[in-house]
Amino acid sequence: MKATKWRIVLTIVLVLVLTISFSGCTVGKGKVAVIRLSGIIASSSQQGLLITGGISPKQVREYLGKAESDGGIKAVVLRIDSPGGAAAASQEIASEVRHFKEVTGKPVVISMGDVAASGGYYISAYADRIVANPSTLTGSIGVISQFIYIEGLLEKLGLELETIKTGKHKDMGIWPLTVEQRQIMQDITDDLYEQFVATVAEGRGLPVAEVRQLATGQLYTGVQALNLGLVDKLGGLETAIELASSLAGITTPEIEEYSPPASFFEKLLGGLAPPSLLPLSEDELLFLRMLEGWQGMPRY
Repeated sequence: MKATKWRIVLTIVLVLVLTISFSGCTVGKGKVAVIRLSGIIASSSQQGLLITGGISPKQVREYLGKAESDGGIKAVVLRIDSPGGAAAASQEIASEVRHFKEVTGKPVVISMGDVAASGGYYISAYADRIVANPSTLTGSIGVISQFIYIEGLLEKLGLELETIKTGKHKDMGIWPLTVEQRQIMQDITDDLYEQFVATVAEGRGLPVAEVRQLATGQLYTGVQALNLGLVDKLGGLETAIELASSLAGITTPEIEEYSPPASFFEKLLGGLAPPSLLPLSEDELLFLRMLEGWQGMPRY
């Protein structure tokens, strides 16, 4: 009997030791996915042949889906460098971030690079924490619509544009806006502005009235944004990874980076972007996008 009892005791002790050993191997460990998002925000259909790079809802959805299905991923860091872009695409990406958090329970931390403004801030609003460098330019909470009128160019080229339409305002933006059309665009812009303000207020847990005071369209440095409650901490990517690890209960994180697929030109040229497109400024890129169909589209 005594021998049997000792065997039972030894068996229990051995099980406890093995349990503690195996749990010690897993507690505090896990992967943090680092997802780099860079460029102008647009739907996939708006990322034309001339414009390489950018951030699309499809791209973000695929990245977050990968992080969701990987049980080893315990937290996500979104590294954002973006001056903004299409309003609807920005909203869709923000919704993807919120959905990912709700479904997986995995924390999401934003790491802002040089610029995370307008739509770049919009897609950050629902994250658990936002980290910005002291010199990061962020904020720019507002909406803008721009039109390019080509009458003078057509005249110089000896071309005429004839429009056949149904609907009083179907050609709005092709020719200079009338007073009525200008008010229509202002009403659209005001509505999108209120949506932006509401999203920031909800995501950041701030009163709507307070966000509206900040939402003048102006840029803020990371230091200013911290003081205004628009970001949570100052630091770079490593700081964001440490914060995400802490939120997920990870002491020894393994970093897994998700890289965007090569663009058409990069595949064609063996990884090299076409030199002619590299020096384009933001305004020049915007002009090309307008030619591709962004004419008069309200943007965050």
